[in-house]
Amino acid sequence: MASLKALKIRIGSVKSTQKITKALNMVAAAKLRRAQQNAVAARPYSSRMTDVVASLAAKITPGPQTPKLLSGTGKDDTHLIIVATSDRGLAGAFNSNIVRAARRKADELIAGGKSVLFYIVGRKGRPVLQRLYPKGIIAQYDTTEMKAPNYADAQAIAKDIIDRYVTDGIDVVHLAYANFRSTLVQEPTVVQIIPVPPRAAENEAKGAASLAAVEYEPDEEDILNDLIPRNIAVQLYRALLENQAGFYGSQMTAMDNATRNAGDMINRLTIQYNRTRQAAITTELVEIISGAEAL
Repeated sequence: MASLKALKIRIGSVKSTQKITKALNMVAAAKLRRAQQNAVAARPYSSRMTDVVASLAAKITPGPQTPKLLSGTGKDDTHLIIVATSDRGLAGAFNSNIVRAARRKADELIAGGKSVLFYIVGRKGRPVLQRLYPKGIIAQYDTTEMKAPNYADAQAIAKDIIDRYVTDGIDVVHLAYANFRSTLVQEPTVVQIIPVPPRAAENEAKGAASLAAVEYEPDEEDILNDLIPRNIAVQLYRALLENQAGFYGSQMTAMDNATRNAGDMINRLTIQYNRTRQAAITTELVEIISGAEAL
């Protein structure tokens, strides 16, 4: 049985931890609303950009002048997975869920005989992937200095990715991030961003109807040469915003659970402390009474 001093020290330690988790919960709750607004505001532009690029791509007949980011390399051997996580922890399973989704995609590709490389955005995804795929990580982009995601950082990442796609023999690029649904739900998502994926069947009719009367000047290929790199940056920017909102939502939930668990532990330790103290007092009284009777 633990001594009274040890129990008192442990209760004090748990109370200190509870103060930290409660403070983190409040900070995450304060930042979540702004992050959620930013993520929701970016969705319409990102979705429309993807639709426009897919619509233009559908009108292009592959040829020597077709942008490589659109038509691909003609092969499907080497895949790059951009794994976007946060730089901080204490957010439950947020980061591990993103890494797990990327691992499932990588294992599926490897089982099909493909080569898989990783581009890490954020620090939390690197340790697991480096242990499981020691030769697969080709670069890492830390977001430690970013107080909030910004488009300039997304452009820098996109430019680096495109340069590597053109020069390093990469055939397909995927993006893994957490799609923010609610405070309690962050959905790990893996999407293809290079080359431009074909339009989904359910969106074909809608896209054709909405863009059928549009004429492009100059031609579609010239527009795509400028639009596709911008679309990649926009998709990366959206992923960073979705990740930020998901991180704060997950952290708020995790710290709330930790605060309540700390409260329960304090109650149990306090009961144990009181029982131990009462037992010690009772033992002392019995010894005093026994000594008095002996006299």
